[in-house]
Amino acid sequence: MQVRELFVQTARSLLANKLRSLLTMFGIAWGILSILLMTAAGAGLEKGQRDVAVTLGKDIMIVFGGVTSRQAGGERAGRRIRLYDRDYEMLRRDCPSIEQITPELRQGNILARSNHNSGRFSVSGALPIFKEIRTQILADGRFHNDNDEAEARRVVVLGWEVRSQLYATRNPVGETLYLNGIPYHVIGYLAKKDQDSNYDGPDNSKLFTPFSSTQRDFPDPPPGTEHTIDNIVVTPRSVELHEKAETEIRAALARINGFDPQDKEAVFIWDTIKSAKMFESMTHAMQTFLGAVGLVTLFLGGIGVMNIMLVSVTERTREIGVMLAVGATRRAVLTQFFLESLILTALSGLAGLAAGLVICGVVTKFTPPGSYFAGLIVTPGAVLGAFAALAIVAIAAGYYPARRAAYLQPVDALRWEHS
Repeated sequence: MQVRELFVQTARSLLANKLRSLLTMFGIAWGILSILLMTAAGAGLEKGQRDVAVTLGKDIMIVFGGVTSRQAGGERAGRRIRLYDRDYEMLRRDCPSIEQITPELRQGNILARSNHNSGRFSVSGALPIFKEIRTQILADGRFHNDNDEAEARRVVVLGWEVRSQLYATRNPVGETLYLNGIPYHVIGYLAKKDQDSNYDGPDNSKLFTPFSSTQRDFPDPPPGTEHTIDNIVVTPRSVELHEKAETEIRAALARINGFDPQDKEAVFIWDTIKSAKMFESMTHAMQTFLGAVGLVTLFLGGIGVMNIMLVSVTERTREIGVMLAVGATRRAVLTQFFLESLILTALSGLAGLAAGLVICGVVTKFTPPGSYFAGLIVTPGAVLGAFAALAIVAIAAGYYPARRAAYLQPVDALRWEHS
């Protein structure tokens, strides 16, 4: 039988029972659509989380002082552990798994006054590498450099909202900004950052200065000293080394501060790599579950295809008998009904795929940036997986009815009358 005749025969069979055919095709299409949408939702969540994490810093670890929960070295539990500038130097020297590191000194409620407006903001003082570690993207100007740090220059980079409040739409680069009455030279301002995670407020509402000038002009207030810092920001040499880097950091700080290195309360380390892996595991599990739900829906659609083909075989029993009587081989009959099933399944699957791609495209287009959900992201793996599942369903649903048709006895088939 020619392909054209096969399509005509399939169309005639479908049109003979429009509602039944429509419901059967809908089951297959809905199964493919479910697999595509559910796996795309998982991929969108994973990408959204990854994009948001990068706004804080890609694969970073942030070290904070804590309170000891164990006795160690004759010291009681409950002792406050403060971080010092010496700790940063020691970690850089003694922790080989660390690639980049900077101390950070943060002071809030700093009065910033320009020639146009004023407001109170947080100041963050760190080394120049802070820009790279924390993914700081400049809209104009530059970030402070090694010379600014070495000479403790009074230079400042503005967050997007700080610039908007103090200078409106003006370009602040080159202007003088007074921080608690101290003149600072504005050397740049950041591009607007869609940031959902932070540890002391969003970067949009901060001022960024060299660590040395911050330590001189805005030291840690009592009970801190001029050498205490708020935290240390670290990147490991590789993602695989992040746990080793954390162990090295705890051991080094325990040695210099006299606490048990196993005491995780003494030093808190926010490991964004670990957080990302946990979220990734969660989204993968969700994708697997949602994909399984879609597969169940698809297999139920396959049962519908098998049912409609069995009904078709029953209704066309006499026709099959005539074919066999005039010399058609069982292989030819099997091929005809099997291909009819494949065509029905393929058309339904393509309809579901097309609908899924359209829905994913529309949802992704209207998904706001900077959220934990990046839209419905269709991956090649999801499409291939959907087609593989569709192929399995098509073969399983088509083979049994086709074989039943092929092995009808011609004499019995010719006697059969449809009631």
